[in-house]
Amino acid sequence: VWIFGYGSLVWRPGFEFTSRKVGFIRGYSRRFWQGDTFHRGSERMPGRVVTLLEDCGACTWGVAYEVRGEQIAASLQYLNMREAVLGGYDTKLVKFHPQEKDAEEPILALVYIATPQNPSYLGPASEEDIAAQIIVSSGCAGHNIEYLLRLADFMRYFCPQAEDKHLFSIEEALISILPCLYHTEESLEEA
Repeated sequence: VWIFGYGSLVWRPGFEFTSRKVGFIRGYSRRFWQGDTFHRGSERMPGRVVTLLEDCGACTWGVAYEVRGEQIAASLQYLNMREAVLGGYDTKLVKFHPQEKDAEEPILALVYIATPQNPSYLGPASEEDIAAQIIVSSGCAGHNIEYLLRLADFMRYFCPQAEDKHLFSIEEALISILPCLYHTEESLEEA
């Protein structure tokens, strides 16, 4: 079984796997439209994490993990808790295209996608509003800023040829807001 990750799974799968491949799926774009009140946020301050939006002309880059034998049940049980129960995601089967030049045919992979029917689904917002929400949110897995920056770093280092305007626009908005916060804290300390 192959499992495709496009959010925190790209750097922290949390389950044993046999192999991993960087690549993409077609027909979806990644969006910070899913609320998170556990891993990267709280009930009071929900974080924002990614989900996939059906988008026929788009492709989303990430990592596919191959799980075999006893790894299958253990990984699916873990992901069911992490993504479905705590995250509110549904599972779908997608065609994963490995990045490797000599890659064979696309591989069928499981993917977890949050839908608008999900109670934690936040939907669209401006890049600036999403960045502002990310700045003030943290949960059991860490600060929401870390989630955004790790995902941007993954794209830069493993998929430099790929476009992800939504992701990088939010990162830019976050960086433009942070200096204001830094200077405000400095002036408060001086007072």
